Amino acid sequence: MSTSVNAAGSHNRTADSDEIDLGKLFGHLLDGWKSIAAITGVCAVLGVGYAVTATPQYQADALIQVEPKSTGIPGLSEVSEMFASESEAVTEIELIRSRMVLGQVIEALDLTVIAEPKRIPLFGNFLARVNSDAKPSQWLGYALGGEDISVEHLEVPTHLMGEKLLLTSNGGNHYTLAYEGDVLLEGRVGELVEHNGISIQLSVLSAEVGTDFSLVKMARNKVVEEIRQNLSISERGKGSGILALSYKGDKADQIVAVLDHIADYYLLQNVKRMSAQASNSLEFLDNSLPKVKAELEAAEAALNQFQSQMRTVDMSLETEAILKQVVEFEKRLNDLNIRETEVQQLYTQSHPIYQALIKQREALTKQRDELTGQIEGLPDVQQRLLRLRRDVEVAQTIYVELLNRAQELSIVQASTVGTVRIIDHAEVQPEPIAPKKPLIVVLATLLGGMLSVAYVLVRAMMNRGVETPDELEAIGLSVYATVPKSDDEAKLEAEQRRLPLDQRLSGGHALLAMANPADLSMEALRSLRTSLHFAMLEASNNILMISGPAPGVGKSFVSANLAAIMAQSGQKVLLIDGDMRRGYMQRIMGTKWDDGLSDLLAGSASREVAVRSTVVEGLDFIPRGQIPPNPAELLMLPGFKDLMDWASENYDLVIIDTPPILAVTDPAIVGRVAGTSIMVVKHQSSPIKEIDYSVQRFATSGIHIKGVILNQQVKSRASAYDYGYYQYDYKSAK
Repeated sequence: MSTSVNAAGSHNRTADSDEIDLGKLFGHLLDGWKSIAAITGVCAVLGVGYAVTATPQYQADALIQVEPKSTGIPGLSEVSEMFASESEAVTEIELIRSRMVLGQVIEALDLTVIAEPKRIPLFGNFLARVNSDAKPSQWLGYALGGEDISVEHLEVPTHLMGEKLLLTSNGGNHYTLAYEGDVLLEGRVGELVEHNGISIQLSVLSAEVGTDFSLVKMARNKVVEEIRQNLSISERGKGSGILALSYKGDKADQIVAVLDHIADYYLLQNVKRMSAQASNSLEFLDNSLPKVKAELEAAEAALNQFQSQMRTVDMSLETEAILKQVVEFEKRLNDLNIRETEVQQLYTQSHPIYQALIKQREALTKQRDELTGQIEGLPDVQQRLLRLRRDVEVAQTIYVELLNRAQELSIVQASTVGTVRIIDHAEVQPEPIAPKKPLIVVLATLLGGMLSVAYVLVRAMMNRGVETPDELEAIGLSVYATVPKSDDEAKLEAEQRRLPLDQRLSGGHALLAMANPADLSMEALRSLRTSLHFAMLEASNNILMISGPAPGVGKSFVSANLAAIMAQSGQKVLLIDGDMRRGYMQRIMGTKWDDGLSDLLAGSASREVAVRSTVVEGLDFIPRGQIPPNPAELLMLPGFKDLMDWASENYDLVIIDTPPILAVTDPAIVGRVAGTSIMVVKHQSSPIKEIDYSVQRFATSGIHIKGVILNQQVKSRASAYDYGYYQYDYKSAK
């Protein structure tokens, strides 16, 4: 056999406890690399899964030019360009986002009706995309892909507005519509069905029998808000008048249609707004023309009748002049009336332009009335002829003027272009804008790394267990040994439990000192053997009590293997399982638990039966026995003291494994008869306050704890910064 020694120097922490030990934190991260790798890997896998299964989001873009409006006032346009550019762009953007425009889009595309197949949660949309070209199929009512539905018409009562209705395909173009399990109606594709206040008509239903669809009739205002959320509008360059529109969604064809309709209806309302003045004037002329025509016809008939009655009557030159002036005044007054209909669409009557128009009309009316007064001096026949000729001339002139004006306005209305021009119609981007798969995977991996690091550090921070012998020595306790954690221990005990009962009782054991004497933990117990030799020189007897603050610290493992190592050194050793409540040392020693300590103290078993030999030469063992109702009372009987006296006389060393001191009082009773008492604490598990309190509990009972054993120390990079330990390995020589 060859021996190799690896030593790691230990150093004491001299920094203040409030300072952060970066080396120790780094050590915790190295110790928890498995947790970090596992959590990071899980997050990365989840990120990949989400990136693959998430529904792609597409975006369509369009471009609109808004030309600046002319003020019509010389010199003011240059000033307005300095201040109005931004406000005009904001105004046009708000017009595009208005219900006036979006409402028309919703009605044209019938966006208030949402009809979608019912998918499997989480990855149903992914399956549908994979099977989009396949034959329609379903599983438990969930659509798996290839199905299609088109709702031509849907109206529901107010209480069902926004609620999900369940439409189920029954085959043969038949379907059933239900809500919360109640059937509302049954229908057929292509037929309008009305029942219970619901009217519905489907134009397409392609799905396997039993496939479910979700139907929702949305309120118009909610659809407007959803469009606004997905619609983005911005001006490209300050004052450029170029508006960039973008609309996103999960259906490429639909978002293109929506964005195109938004641009078209915005352009249409702009044209209507620009031609509104011409439309109003044309409407006024269309209403006035029939009246003027009727008046012209009546005037001509009256003139013809008068001339027929009076035979032939000629007008004097003076009368002809007066007639021309009267007709001219009437024509000018008619022009002012048409002008007034245009002005009143733009201004109120208090506006200066409107007031000037009123004053001009009053002046013309006054001049016309003065001219009419001159007619009174003419002969009666001339007066009647003048009036009739005047009516005909005025009516004819006004009628011709109105016809010409109507034609002009019709041309203006038809040729109105507006200040908006669609530069680029909607076009969807070929690649989805979301999800960004590489970014999602990277972010998920980074998030997993941060979460795992936080988990490891928080776990280390929450772990208040003792980590180094320095912490025990700081409260006045001597550390007799530091026992590393052995992987072979758990394997050996598991193998022993799997053995049949007869083999377990006929020599089967879980003693690591026998199965693997070269294990590092056994080397640590051998060093403990030397320390105990000097510690027990001044003891009152050769009885050693081994206890602990709480269960699970490894007292039985230390007691059994220490006893075996002591026996292997040539001493005669008696091992007693003093935990009569939950002792399990019989599994380690491979014997029965009955006829043990409790039976011996109760007088139901003899000493010869209770004391049993083991596979280790020189080592005898007393199991716990039957579980008594009063273990503490049995230990206080004189028989226990007599047993200890007998054992002390007949054995070189007596080791008693006792229950935890913080759980029961049994160790305090046993400690009074033991010459030496030590405690076993678990690395990174036993809190320092718990250990200190256990020592105080023993001291209250008059028992002095000689020292402690730091058991199951885990080799970690974090604790290596505070405490180094020796490793002693046996390797076969080559």
